[in-house]
Amino acid sequence: MVWAAPSAPGPVTGTVLVPGSKSLTNRHLLLAALADGPSTLHRPLVSRDAELMLGAVQQLGVRVERAPEDRSWVLTPPPHLRGGGAIDCGLAGTVLRFVPPVAALADGPVAFDGDERSRSRPIAPLLAALDALGVEVDHGGRDALPFTVLGTGRVAGGEIGVDASASSQFVSALLLAAPRFDGGLTLRNTGDRLPSTPHIDMTVQTLRAAGVEAGSPEPGVWRVEPGAVAGRLVEVEPDLSSAAPFLAAAAATGGTVTVTGWPPRTTQAGDRMRDILTTMGCRVELTDGSQGATHDLTVRGPARGVLRGADLDLHDVGELTPVVTALAALASTPSQITGVAHLRGHETDRLAALENEVGRLGGDITQTQDGLVIAPARLSPAALETYEDHRMVMAAAVLALAVPGTEILGAETVAKTFPAFQVAWTSLVLGQDPAAAPSGGDTRSSVTDGGVTDGGVG
Repeated sequence: MVWAAPSAPGPVTGTVLVPGSKSLTNRHLLLAALADGPSTLHRPLVSRDAELMLGAVQQLGVRVERAPEDRSWVLTPPPHLRGGGAIDCGLAGTVLRFVPPVAALADGPVAFDGDERSRSRPIAPLLAALDALGVEVDHGGRDALPFTVLGTGRVAGGEIGVDASASSQFVSALLLAAPRFDGGLTLRNTGDRLPSTPHIDMTVQTLRAAGVEAGSPEPGVWRVEPGAVAGRLVEVEPDLSSAAPFLAAAAATGGTVTVTGWPPRTTQAGDRMRDILTTMGCRVELTDGSQGATHDLTVRGPARGVLRGADLDLHDVGELTPVVTALAALASTPSQITGVAHLRGHETDRLAALENEVGRLGGDITQTQDGLVIAPARLSPAALETYEDHRMVMAAAVLALAVPGTEILGAETVAKTFPAFQVAWTSLVLGQDPAAAPSGGDTRSSVTDGGVTDGGVG
């Protein structure tokens, strides 16, 4: 699908409600499968990644009841996780990495496969860790999808190491299943680095909220005690990384955009956008919101739309790199992004993809060993590839704001985390009624999947 993404005729102004967090939705779904009773998720993300995780826990025997318009899901776990099924990972890293340790607790074999790109995503360190725990995985010597976890109904647990240099998800995967291991788990990172540590903090916080004793006794080491996982009521936070392109629209055009429902305290990587945008010359304000415990985050772009470049270490928040790179390409001074070598193993090689696509517009961008260097350049319209990567669609939309005539190829892949993105984006940029905006893709409820109110060009 080709999307003629809108350019901004003036400063972009509006208020945005983004869908639930993918990272939190999928963690809550997995813990609901391990819980001692039913769990209810309010405002879960409804997207391909979340549907894949929902399908995975159903394959393991969890009963799912979905309320009208998917505003809440009720999950009832079985007495014993069920083996014998096949799980589709799609291109969801959380399904690929988080579910196999849980499948080891099932009462029989569980097969895993996914999209072609998933077959090349890093998984070997997790399979090695499962082997160290005595879990048998049949992967034909490939250390990659497809593979089968030979569940036996129990895992002894204990103390092991995992090389998490390529992904913090290897740590989170093992910690999430660990409360159901006989002896819990003491886990040590044996790699030379650890990217995206806020996501591990998120995992620990989610475990604690479910009544599990979990923590980090020293840097690079985590301990989860064995015990019950509580079934509970969960209000899913909005996805702050999906909010990033909307905030970037204000930054790029000298406009004003407010995202409602911003949590005052969060482990989400997207919260770092507040600091990034301030560094690049924006005014950022977090105020009491209309949703009780949440806030409104308002970003005002710099006067006359003159955005500053910045030197940014995004090691812990690598998922923001595509949108931040797009902003850097529109800035008036050079930028350097460091600490993100691990992005070469994400949905695509994101560093190569960004270099290719910003370069396709005529941008001055160069890969380094662990990041990107971007300098100001005159940009011209082009058709941008997205590499089946939802964050590349969002980055391309930001670039299109300042480059009329830009087209985005494969834009439907944004449904991985935000099915109604094109509707919400067009509504904000052009000030349209969301119901009238052309979507070119999934247009499920703008209440459930994100929407815009009071959009306009100021």
